[in-house]
Amino acid sequence: MNKAVNDGVWSGSWVAERLGVRLEGDDELTGMLGLALRRNPKRAHLLVSNVLGKHVPQSPSVVYGAGFALGRRVRELLGAEEAARAVVLGYAETATGLGHSVADGVGLAPYLHSTRRPVAGVARAGGFEESHSHATSHLLLPEDPALLVGDGPLVLVDDEFSTGNTVLNTVRDLHERYPRRRYVVVALVDMRSAADAGRLAEFAGEIGARVDLVAAATGTVRLPEGVLEKGQELVARYEAESAGAGGLSSAAPSGPIAQFPAPPNSGVAAEAGREGNAPGSGLAVEAGREGNPPSSGLAIEADQESNPLGARGTARSAPTGPQPEDERTHPHVTRVDLHWPPGLPDGGRHGFTPAHRSHLEDALPAMTARLAEALPADARSVLVLGFEELMYAPLRLARELEQVAEGVEVRYSTTTRSPVLAVDDPGYAIRTRLVFPAHDTPADGPGERYAYNVAGAGFDAVIAVVDSVADTPELHAPDGLLARLSAHAPQVLLAVVPSYVPGPLALPERHPMLPEPLRGPAFSSYAPEEVGWLLQDLSDVTLEAPTEEREEAIQSGGAHYAESLPVEYQPSEQYQELFQTALAESATRLAQAAGAVTEIVLAERSPRPVLVSLARAGTPVGVLMRRWAQFRHGLELPHYAVSIVRGRGIDANALRWLAAHHDPRDVVFVDGWTGKGAITRELTAAIREFEASDGITGFDPEIAVLADPGSCVRTYGTREDYLIPSACLNSTVSGLISRTVLRADLVGPNDYHGAKFYRELAGADVSVAFLDAVSARFAEVVDAVDATAKELLSGDREPTWEGWAAVERISEEYGIHDVNLVKPGVGETTRVLLRRVPWKILARAGAGADLDHVRLLAEQRGVPVEEVAELPYTCVGLIHPKYTRGATGADGRAVNL
Repeated sequence: MNKAVNDGVWSGSWVAERLGVRLEGDDELTGMLGLALRRNPKRAHLLVSNVLGKHVPQSPSVVYGAGFALGRRVRELLGAEEAARAVVLGYAETATGLGHSVADGVGLAPYLHSTRRPVAGVARAGGFEESHSHATSHLLLPEDPALLVGDGPLVLVDDEFSTGNTVLNTVRDLHERYPRRRYVVVALVDMRSAADAGRLAEFAGEIGARVDLVAAATGTVRLPEGVLEKGQELVARYEAESAGAGGLSSAAPSGPIAQFPAPPNSGVAAEAGREGNAPGSGLAVEAGREGNPPSSGLAIEADQESNPLGARGTARSAPTGPQPEDERTHPHVTRVDLHWPPGLPDGGRHGFTPAHRSHLEDALPAMTARLAEALPADARSVLVLGFEELMYAPLRLARELEQVAEGVEVRYSTTTRSPVLAVDDPGYAIRTRLVFPAHDTPADGPGERYAYNVAGAGFDAVIAVVDSVADTPELHAPDGLLARLSAHAPQVLLAVVPSYVPGPLALPERHPMLPEPLRGPAFSSYAPEEVGWLLQDLSDVTLEAPTEEREEAIQSGGAHYAESLPVEYQPSEQYQELFQTALAESATRLAQAAGAVTEIVLAERSPRPVLVSLARAGTPVGVLMRRWAQFRHGLELPHYAVSIVRGRGIDANALRWLAAHHDPRDVVFVDGWTGKGAITRELTAAIREFEASDGITGFDPEIAVLADPGSCVRTYGTREDYLIPSACLNSTVSGLISRTVLRADLVGPNDYHGAKFYRELAGADVSVAFLDAVSARFAEVVDAVDATAKELLSGDREPTWEGWAAVERISEEYGIHDVNLVKPGVGETTRVLLRRVPWKILARAGAGADLDHVRLLAEQRGVPVEEVAELPYTCVGLIHPKYTRGATGADGRAVNL
């Protein structure tokens, strides 16, 4: 019952034959839509979507994927910059989950959906009417009144466009309050007539705004004359026949009848007739089990006793919800505590931000695990049933469950206010319905609510997900939703999501100096989902100085190295060719290392890690790890970049933001490579200091790196010292972002550290090209990654700090007597040549092509390269105070001779 076509029968054929309704348009229309009859005086027919997850149980991956794909199309239409400024608005009740999924696809857009539930204390920001609906008034109740303010695009999402009136009403209302230049209208199907489409275009011209439309399928509904009256007559006749039958009537059809005893006070009512039964007799009462013979024409809501199935885990059946004196309990209903995160909105009724999205992503695995543990051990078919406007949270839980519950077919749908005739015929989209009283004390008073195509579907378990406002005595009553479900599934689970109510000021409490992360393209050339920079933008501040002048200033004034920036190195054409050659030769090796370190993180650190790269060298590696997790495991991992400064520690405000939005235990710090391990020690000390000052614990200072030639960490992809091409360049391989800056007159106590975005270098930018070149090799290294990860996970990876010992030895042998002026490894040597005033380069004899770029840079700067037979690193860069008066030590300050 979850397909538009069953055994070659289109689920709209019953209505089409009787009313003469026709669908014309894209080939996929009949696969996406069926037809049913409304119990509504304003419109006869109902387009029943098979991918929306409202009336027809469907795979949650299909439902979520349909909305997400539309969101991606919107993003492509707008471009990354405009998409990052967009706001997505969905329509209650049917499109609340669809709109939220579209917002996920757009990327960073906040989401709001209209609602029919007024909330005390929340100011109305707008509203509109839906002319053809059974419940017409929509309210807009954002927690943040500024959510709809701004000139970024507004994306409006509905499940279908029939006339376009709802969109016109919405835009008209909002444009008067919050005018903007662009709107994008999104739907699964666009079924408007040519005249209706023209009205939208004319309206866009009237208000001086651009209106684009994105739909998964397009067509038209052809309605004959008198269809409304004929439809109403047909509905009335079937309902009269059902009522006259009184359940098991004497007019029941001939042939075998599957009869089940109805529960006391069950309120069983005849709801649908099977076509082909004799007039006045063919009925389906409430809902039928799929096992009933097709010829029986009769199925009733049954109170079937389920077998006491053993639950997974320790969940037990127990009374649920408020328990009045009459003990409204159900023996087969189990309450499951999701441990929903405090403060996380249950949906978009009051707004849902990218930060909320990250919080939900982090919490989903644990919540889903609790549901899976409570399922019967032998459950093979499970329905996750959402509740009216509460569509997105149940959808995400269902999708997660579908991915982790092996051998279980998971379906998703929701209850609804929409009254529709049920007819148990393969050519009709609404085969069965359950009827129960409203259970959330609706503002428009009590009434019936419905669950379609649930009864008779043969589900082993149903997980009902409601918000806490709807967890009322009516939900648990003998004729309530839980009782109805218990009659058709051996096991019913109840999960209650806390109803989010904004505070009195309708504004979240937020530290004024801790804004959301900066993202591309406004800051950096990376795509916005690739990384969020917990930095402040200092692009308009002049911070650069020539290397010698800068280091002399550091020495003479005791200034810190992080208070200024070196002039960005502009590579010659020959050097750029070396970079491209090195990238082509090392991409496979890099892909294998990136995959291996990611697999170790997933296996040992967290199944849903929050990647936090140390800007800027760690950022390309963090993006590659995120891409591997997406490629191999379908995970969308959060990734941020933060600043760490030698002698000053990590940015404490960035840690505070991370702790407020994620579990610190899931945070994994990422860097490109290790040299002698100075940053590893710096981070360990900084985390210890942060715990003492803020009382926030859980951050693990262990760094995950692509390469660990210094043997300083446990989490790495390789310990070989080879060329990582991202070390060859500066900002042009790191999203056009400078090294981070920490200066008292620019960075206050409540500010993030700063950095610059070198937009002017876009012509030389290879940041994305580097990532794409490595990612393109992922498929070919899967087996190698598996073998490497297995070997590393089973081996001894304890740090030996042999790199530090080697540096000490070199420092003494060359008469430097300061380990801070010895920079081991290809990456650190490259930095010396690009940013510092080097003394000489030590190269391992026979190092080969890995050092081509080093030799070129050394030649350009007049620095000698000395080959050494016994060198633990491929190369080492040496800085000497004789040549660099401002050479800096571990504390970032000048070295005095």
